[in-house]
Formats: sequence, C-alpha cells, structure tokens
Amino acid sequence: MTKTGADYAWFENDFPDLAEAYCFTLVRGLSPDDVRSRLEGRQEEPLRGMAAVVDAAFAQYDLTEGERQLVAMTTVGAWTLLIEPNGYLGVTEDRALPASTGASWVSHFVNVNAVGTFLWAEDQVLRLCFDPMFPEDRWGTTPDELLDAIRQIGFHFEETFEEAPETDLSAPAAFALAEHLTGVAITPALLQDTTFTCATIRIR
Repeated sequence: MTKTGADYAWFENDFPDLAEAYCFTLVRGLSPDDVRSRLEGRQEEPLRGMAAVVDAAFAQYDLTEGERQLVAMTTVGAWTLLIEPNGYLGVTEDRALPASTGASWVSHFVNVNAVGTFLWAEDQVLRLCFDPMFPEDRWGTTPDELLDAIRQIGFHFEETFEEAPETDLSAPAAFALAEHLTGVAITPALLQDTTFTCATIRIR
C-alpha cells in the first residue's frame, strides 16, 4: 500500500534540526564511492547518527564559508542514500543529471524558506520535477506518469485558501513519493543508528 505524507509526519518532530533544510537523494546503480567520485567529492571521516552529521555539516559550512557541502551516505538495499543537511546538490540539475548516467536518481529538497523540489531522473533524463507545495506545476519528460500516486500520497492541488489543509504535508509527502519510486523507507532507526560514509563536495 502506498504511504502518504502523514506516514512521514514524524520526521519534523524527531529531527527538527535536519527538517529545517535538507536534501535526501536515493541512487540506484551507483555505490557511495561511485556517487562521491561523480560529484568530485573528498572523503571525510564516517559519522554515526544524524545528530553528528548535522553538526558536522554546519561546522563544514562555517569552515569553508559555504563553499563545500557535507554529504552523508549509506547503502539501503540496491540504493545509495545521500543526506545533505542544509544542502541542495541532489536537486541541482547540472550536477544531478550528469551524475545519474546509467542510474536512477530520486531526490527531494526543502530550505528554511519552505521552498522545495522533487526530482526524478533516469540515465541523465529528467523524468519529473516539481515543487511539492505546487504539484500542479510539473515538468520533465514524463510529468504525469506518477500523477495518480501523487494524488494518493496527499499532495495538495487545490489553489484556494479555503480548501488548503490545516497542516502542510508537502515535505513529508515527498518522502512518501520517493519511497513509492524506490521502495526505500526512511525510518527513525535508519537516521539514528547508521554509521554514514561522509564526503564534502564543492558547491559550484
């Protein structure tokens, strides 16, 4: 059964520092080392748990004045998971599309201003891209292929204020849509207990 945005409502409560601004990316067909190489990353010491990753990401930002982004990576089944606290490389088309050569790439991002992006690419081809707060405005080569799932997951299409839901679940819904595409469930235990391979990547 397809999960909905409500199934990921825990994320903001359990990981408030990360939930303020993040990018989650799932890549099928590339190992963490492959992804790091394609993004021209520099290997860093591994870190256990999201709290340590978030602290290191902001320390990296301060150290390099925002020129390098910390990325935490791990393998989940056939997929490589990348997490960027306060990052956006996974949804940056001129970085993500070349890196997706021969691979599937599913990424979603939110910043502190609630601006978001969901991106799905296959072998350098942008299949779907949209802002989760505005799912009616989609682009890519197959913008409507996931439309039924997008509606079932709970993205809000109505445009009038009166019809808007009391709680905005657009960001949690992006997690559910990524799971629908990849079969990978992001869980609290995964974020808390994993020892992540880490790299820093120059932001162009």
